[in-house]
Amino acid sequence: MLSKTSKLAWGAGMVALFAAAPALAQDAAPAAAAAAPFTPTPDMVDKGDTAWMLTSSALVLLMSVPALALFYGGLVRAKNMLSVLMQVLAIVCIATLMWVGWGYTMSFTSGSPFVGGFSKAFLKGVDATTLAATFSNHVYIPEYAYVIFQMTFACITPALIVGGFAERVRFWPLMLFVVLWLTIVYYPIAHMVWFWAGPDFLPATPTDTGFLFGKGALDFAGGTVVHINSGIAGLMGCLVIGKRIGYKSELIAPHSLPMTYIGACLLWVGWFGFNAGSNLEANGITAVAFINTYVATAAAALAWALLEQIVHKKPSLLGAATGAVVGLVAITPASGFAAPVTSIILGAIASVVCFIFVVKVKNALGYDDSLDVFGVHCIGGIVGALGTAFVANPAWGGQGWIDYTVAPAVPGKFDLSAQIISQLWAIGTTLVWSGGVSFILFLVIDKTIGLRPTAEAEREGLDINEHGERAYNF
Repeated sequence: MLSKTSKLAWGAGMVALFAAAPALAQDAAPAAAAAAPFTPTPDMVDKGDTAWMLTSSALVLLMSVPALALFYGGLVRAKNMLSVLMQVLAIVCIATLMWVGWGYTMSFTSGSPFVGGFSKAFLKGVDATTLAATFSNHVYIPEYAYVIFQMTFACITPALIVGGFAERVRFWPLMLFVVLWLTIVYYPIAHMVWFWAGPDFLPATPTDTGFLFGKGALDFAGGTVVHINSGIAGLMGCLVIGKRIGYKSELIAPHSLPMTYIGACLLWVGWFGFNAGSNLEANGITAVAFINTYVATAAAALAWALLEQIVHKKPSLLGAATGAVVGLVAITPASGFAAPVTSIILGAIASVVCFIFVVKVKNALGYDDSLDVFGVHCIGGIVGALGTAFVANPAWGGQGWIDYTVAPAVPGKFDLSAQIISQLWAIGTTLVWSGGVSFILFLVIDKTIGLRPTAEAEREGLDINEHGERAYNF
């Protein structure tokens, strides 16, 4: 019955809205509204689901501030510590306000297959009574809970980018880039991958989905939307801005590995909200995503330590922490689809691939990806997104995908080759759109107002020159 392009994934990430019937009926085409008279009611909201989603949102916020800020902050030199903390904090604040203004509506309302409309700009029509769909028929959560959860994703994604060119970027030009990038890149990608009408509405409106969701791409929690998206953008910034002064000729070492370790551990804890929360309900699939996140991370951290023992004769804390993040990144798109054993394999494979990029490829090509955003997030995201096609296979213990265009929804026939093609569509679209637009944005800002501080300011440090303070006074 279904063509390949109409296959829809079970748990394909953080779904869109949708919400109270009055708002849905207003936004949808009259014919579609007439064909889908179903109206969600308050008794379809479970208090446990709501509590889990709000808890998950707090965990994802923890991933940005303080986890990512501390992880990045410990990796830079002491003279640039505060600049990284300030960049992450400011990006989270800007992304939060933008999400309320136009981010949510552009990402999760009907518009086109490529971007949503503006019917819910500034959260118009959203209140304590409106509802958002989960992955189950007749199961909903408060729309505010969905808005909050997705807002935390929009906050951490641009914050990840700054690691690609840390220690050599001016504050306010970077903030301008973030505003433009979220609007032009993140919101459309989120819409293309995650937007759909919901299981109760899709049978009547089978084309009311984002472009990549309609292609059948599986992304449970953000392998494309968050990690490939931010990783390729970080690389573009790294190339436009250029290498740090003293790169390869001076010692440029992390100033506080204990701080980086604390940040990595907090990321691991917060990631349970990131991945398991993306099921939008508290049920068995939530537990699947939780355990897969747990074991893939452990496998990747150990794999990186073993690789360092083989290559460098000593396993490092920095390497193990980096490996843990690789595991988190790689399992993100697959977390709700895989089985624990295949998650372990995926985490270990991703660690090997990312190790090669971080240790070998970066040095061979000579680009200065300060904190390995491209090597960890983009490459790890690609491995995870492509690997999802394999680990989701029910023949290997995976969850498969659910066909929501029939009611009640039923498991769809899994076609590995077709799923690989769908995953490649998502990977390629994200790389081309985010990479191309990011490069143009960085280039235009650099040529107009300038992205890079003066050589004197860069040598002295961004903390004192950009923010007038120092992390340590001794």
